[in-house]
Formats: sequence, C-alpha cells, structure tokens
Amino acid sequence: MAFDGSTDYSLSRRAMKAELLDAETELKLAYAWRDQRDEAALHRLITAYMRLAISMASKFRRYGAPMNDLIQEASLGLMKAADKFDPDRGVRFSTYAVWWIKASIQDYVMRNWSMVRTGSTSSQKSLFFNMRRVQARIEREAMARGETLDPHEIRAMVATEVGVPLADVEMMEGRLSGSDFSLNATQSTDEDGREWIDALEDQSAQASELVATTRDAEVLRQWLVSAMGALNERERFIVRERKLREEPRTLESLGQELSLSKERVRQLEAAAFAKMRRTLETQSREVHNFFV
Repeated sequence: MAFDGSTDYSLSRRAMKAELLDAETELKLAYAWRDQRDEAALHRLITAYMRLAISMASKFRRYGAPMNDLIQEASLGLMKAADKFDPDRGVRFSTYAVWWIKASIQDYVMRNWSMVRTGSTSSQKSLFFNMRRVQARIEREAMARGETLDPHEIRAMVATEVGVPLADVEMMEGRLSGSDFSLNATQSTDEDGREWIDALEDQSAQASELVATTRDAEVLRQWLVSAMGALNERERFIVRERKLREEPRTLESLGQELSLSKERVRQLEAAAFAKMRRTLETQSREVHNFFV
C-alpha cells in the first residue's frame, strides 16, 4: 500500500481491511520477492502489515509531527524491512519490520524537532526518546521515598540510567525545553522594534582589519619581489616553475629543459631558497629595528 497523499483516517481504514497473513503465506511472499523480485508479492506483504506501520506511527504523535508524515515515514521503514528481510532466518516478518519502522519514524522526528540538529548517535537518540520518561519515573520514586531531588541530581541519575555523559543530558534538556524562534521577530511589541537578527555580532571583517590585511599583503608582495630580485635568471625560472605555477613542474622536466640532472636542479632550487630566506630575514630585521 503506497502512501499516496490520503488522509490518515482513510489510509487507516484501508489498512484495517487488508488481509491477515498466516506464517506460511508470509514466507511464500518473502521468498517470491527475495528470489524472483515479484513486485506483486512485495505489494501484498507491505499492504498486509501497513496496519502495523500506522499503529507505530500513532505512538509518536506527541512529538508534534503531522500524522500523515509519520505514516509516510513508517511506510518507508516497512518497505526497507521488506527489501532486506531474509526468510531463511526463521523469524516472522512483523518482528523484523518493527525495528525498521521505528528507526525510520525516530529519524524523521529528530530531523524535524528543531532546525538545530538534535542528535544522530544511538545514545543521543535513546536520550531524546527516553529522557522525559526516565525523569518522571525518577521523580515519582523519589517522592514515594519522601525525598526531594534537585535538578542536577535528577540529570545525573538520568545520565547513569540511559548510559550517556551528563553533558549530553544537559544539552538535550536545553534543546527539548525550548523551540526555534525566527531571527526576524521583533524584540518588542512595537511595530518599529528592532529584529533579533540586528543584535547579532557582525562576523565579517571590520574596515580596520581590511585595511591592515591589504597593507600586510602589499608588504609581503614587495618583500617577495625583492627576494626574487636577488636571484639570477636561472634561479628565478626554477622558483617560478616549482612554486608559483598552478601545477608545479617536476625536477625531472626542468632538468630536461635546462640540460641539467635532476639532482643539479634540486641543488639550484635549494640555493635559491636560501638566498631568498636571507633577503627576507634582512628586511624583517630592518622593519623590527624601525619600530623599536
């Protein structure tokens, strides 16, 4: 039963009318799909268990997602289960499909809970779907013992029970307790109120930084020109071809062009860099002495 945009009520009604498969029929359909890629068998298998997908989707309505979207994700999980099911393992298809359906719905809920990514690891997913329930149980048990736990103690106990770091519990609690707000919302009820986006710090470079960066780049360019000027023509050629081209040439290709061995080109390159380094160090000392 493909999801075709029907309302959740009509889809549920159609799913409830689908046939109930016995173990033998289910096995035949699974073999037909796996071995012969029989699409009719696949459709019959999925249709029969669509009620299971819808039932599981309904358990996640409290997370605020539209029921139609939950059913669609559940049906995708059901189809993945049918595609990967191995009838030779001796388990019922419904037992196998439950895990795929649940995983598909959980991924969808977590993707759409917030524009900020809520979590992706298995521990974070377990925390997302179990934290509130575990918190409530811990508080009930404490009340039954006549104890009063502070929020930090509760978070620590949740972290221990779910098996995640305390920092993960604190982060998840913050994300679940709030919701996303538009940065274009005004900070006051006044129509001319400033938007929240106007209060964000401008991360782009400031004018003074741009001037300093441009000046430094020009100084470095002049130093490089001066250092290149200290080289002879052959050394300048080698440095240009080895370091200033988009695709640097090899020592071997330069050696062929200059009628030199590869080792001799390497020596000339090293000598040229040594000359340039001395020139740059001299210029650096002169600048330092100027400001001291």
